[in-house]
Amino acid sequence: MTTIAPPAAAVGIGLKAQHVREVIDLKPTLDFFEVHAENYMGAGGPALRHLTRIRERFPLSIHGVGLSIGGSAPLDRAHLDRLATLLQRFEPCWFSEHLAWSSHGGAFYNDLLPLPYNTATLARVCDHIDEVQERLGRRLLLENPSTYVEFVASTMDEGGFLAEVATRTGCGLLLDLNNAYISAVNHGRDPWDSIAALPAAAVGEFHLAGFAEDRDGAGDRLLIDTHGAPVAEAVWDLYRRTLRHLGPRPTLIERDQAIPPLAILVAEAECARSALVDAAAWLEAA
Repeated sequence: MTTIAPPAAAVGIGLKAQHVREVIDLKPTLDFFEVHAENYMGAGGPALRHLTRIRERFPLSIHGVGLSIGGSAPLDRAHLDRLATLLQRFEPCWFSEHLAWSSHGGAFYNDLLPLPYNTATLARVCDHIDEVQERLGRRLLLENPSTYVEFVASTMDEGGFLAEVATRTGCGLLLDLNNAYISAVNHGRDPWDSIAALPAAAVGEFHLAGFAEDRDGAGDRLLIDTHGAPVAEAVWDLYRRTLRHLGPRPTLIERDQAIPPLAILVAEAECARSALVDAAAWLEAA
């Protein structure tokens, strides 16, 4: 397989099992697909066969959810080896993981848990990213999380923390604008503060998704990262502003619950394409 990186104005969606046959048969007007690494770590089976056929037609982005980069324990070398095998097989354009932890004391938690932003955490995260990049032989894109709690032990804000990680390790950043908006609303901040702190050259991809809304114990808005709804208009607005600030980047529409027909996700991806084209024209004229 030859890896040809999509253009900066590329748009894609997450590949879902119910859409696989349609993707293979119809080849929709998308530039790439994203898959979760942990769903394809087996030795064989229909999922790997289908992904091989799709990879023959489309570039891939592989997104990990199990490395526990922010965890206090050493990285799981067996998991990292399986990941390396997967990346060698499919040669994705990008590999990304989360700024979070998901394992402790030998137990794996099916969640992406937050961590304090301080010098001790920074050193640990950087060490883990160095180890991952060395083992995989490629640059990792680190994704900003959606958060619901903050730590009194934090001495840095999220944007500054991510910027320092990218500077120290040379990793890239996956800027999830839905996560940035959710975290900002939940903590009473302006999402732009974190985005403006990121080094432009490090941002390699954007994610867009939908959220659910609730109220916390004090009656304030509480946004929940469900990936189960269309992209909210407030997130589209933040995306358009970010495009004018950072320039076009490959953009993914995420949907992991309440999966609609493929055509609906393709149409949402085309909205992102229109925003990318408009931003490129604006930047050229500026």
